[in-house]
Amino acid sequence: MTTEMQINNVAEIQLMYSAKYKVSEMPKICSSLDAFKVLQNFWPVQRIEYQEDFFFMLLNRANKVIGICNLSTGGTSATVVDLKIMFAVALKAGAAALIMAHNHPTGELNPSNADIQLTNRAVEVGKFLDLSVLDHVIISKYSYYSMADEGRM
Repeated sequence: MTTEMQINNVAEIQLMYSAKYKVSEMPKICSSLDAFKVLQNFWPVQRIEYQEDFFFMLLNRANKVIGICNLSTGGTSATVVDLKIMFAVALKAGAAALIMAHNHPTGELNPSNADIQLTNRAVEVGKFLDLSVLDHVIISKYSYYSMADEGRM
């Protein structure tokens, strides 16, 4: 039997997203180069050649950037990516699409097998949620590799 005290011991869940800028002021992504430029400006410069980070960019239906989230920071050769968290944030923000991004501290831009597998899983989850995964960009300090441009998505 449930007591009154047990009924009240339930956590409240709040969903909230608050934009800092007007939609007209948000950058629009029309290409992988546009995504790279936004990410390059946002990336922690002190870590790009030292530690692997994974970010994702959230887009509205007009491909305007509504936010960027740092999902994880790892070591010199890997970082852990939890797709549940990535998609929870994207859904919470009301995103229509996302672009995944991570750096390779070595400067080698070719995707690893793990990068390709992660991308394929994310695309499948995105289809189920009606949330497009448009690209997975691997960046270095001066250049990038787009999985979408290279036909790997």
